[in-house]
Amino acid sequence: MAARTNTAHAALATLGLERFADEAATVLEKAPVAEIVSFLERQTAERTASVLRRLTPDRAARILAALGDPATRRLLRALEPNRAAHLLSRLDPQERDACLATVDEGLAQELRALAEYPHDSAGGLMDPRITTFRPDATVRDVVRRLRTFRRRRVQDVFVVDPDDRLLGCVSLQEVVLAPSNTSLNAIMRTPTPSVAATAPQDEVVAELERHRITSLPVLDFDGRVLGVLRQDELLTAAQEKATADAVTMVGASKDERALSPPLFAVRKRLPWLLVNLLTAFLAASVVGLFEATIATYTALAVLLPVVAGQSGNTGAQALAVTMRGLALREVRVRQWLRVVLKEIAAGAGNGVAVALTTSVAVYFWSGSVGLGLVIGISMVLSMTLAGLAGAAIPMILTALRQDPAQSSSIILTTVTDVAGFFSFLGIATALSGML
Repeated sequence: MAARTNTAHAALATLGLERFADEAATVLEKAPVAEIVSFLERQTAERTASVLRRLTPDRAARILAALGDPATRRLLRALEPNRAAHLLSRLDPQERDACLATVDEGLAQELRALAEYPHDSAGGLMDPRITTFRPDATVRDVVRRLRTFRRRRVQDVFVVDPDDRLLGCVSLQEVVLAPSNTSLNAIMRTPTPSVAATAPQDEVVAELERHRITSLPVLDFDGRVLGVLRQDELLTAAQEKATADAVTMVGASKDERALSPPLFAVRKRLPWLLVNLLTAFLAASVVGLFEATIATYTALAVLLPVVAGQSGNTGAQALAVTMRGLALREVRVRQWLRVVLKEIAAGAGNGVAVALTTSVAVYFWSGSVGLGLVIGISMVLSMTLAGLAGAAIPMILTALRQDPAQSSSIILTTVTDVAGFFSFLGIATALSGML
């Protein structure tokens, strides 16, 4: 008699699962994982997949990890690859490997590839173990669930619809202070700031700073929640990237450390030093073009570093501001003309002010009006070109999908040296009658 009763209960449960899937998922959402697993292991893979599609991703992932190997194998084959990868990404590495070991190697490799994101993207930095709830869940339900996550740090609770699309957010403080029978729909904040999984790290940092929030949900292209980014962990990663950029800008390797072996440092630095040597010869060849002028007017050799130094500083300022704008997503490549024109105007304005000061100083030093005029004109011209180069070089490298931090500095040094030398010596040659 008992066996017949159990069979009848199982048949009724299966019928309810087929005809009232959404209602069944609501009931299973609050049931213990062990009971859900015991029930689903007696269902077909298609029915199990239908249930997991309707549960919150965190709940579905815990169930997937608890299923036996045969049920796991059938379920991973029945689920859409993107959804299966989404659930697997929420598991610990050991649990994920155990699930993937139940399927053939081809499917396992496909799911691994779908679950991975570039290490410096939002998807690569996020914690996939995010806790999500339906809008009709009460504060009592939330607190009961959160108590089972003793090792998980929770700052915000995210609310999703039946398709796992983000609806809103509730801070943990609001959950604790609200009456136990309050639904999340009544206290959640909308809209909630979020970021795409493919967003670069710099964009994520800018988003956190813009909204002054402690955690940021990561979404896929369909708006489904994949994970969460926490501010302290992200800022640590941003600091590491900033120090790496500072190192690569001068031709060193981001992998080099202060106590790295000397041979490692030589191997990483030498290629860029050789490139820098070639650019130095290029600048020297420009000076060689005006050897006769320098031999006739030796004062030009004394003043040559002044022009080159000012243009180099101007270019470095424009480069730093432009790279910061690109890093924080304040500007995009499509705004290149506006950025370049601004730096040209700034370079020209500073050039005029510096040129007036320099011309007066050179006149009192040399007693030559012509020499003061030459250095003044060349200062304005070289600093204007330096501003143009400082803004254009990182924009061009970014448009070419190259890291502007890797070689901008070396390219800029070459441009400013050549521009400074050529403008000063060229104008001096043209106005030699006044010297």
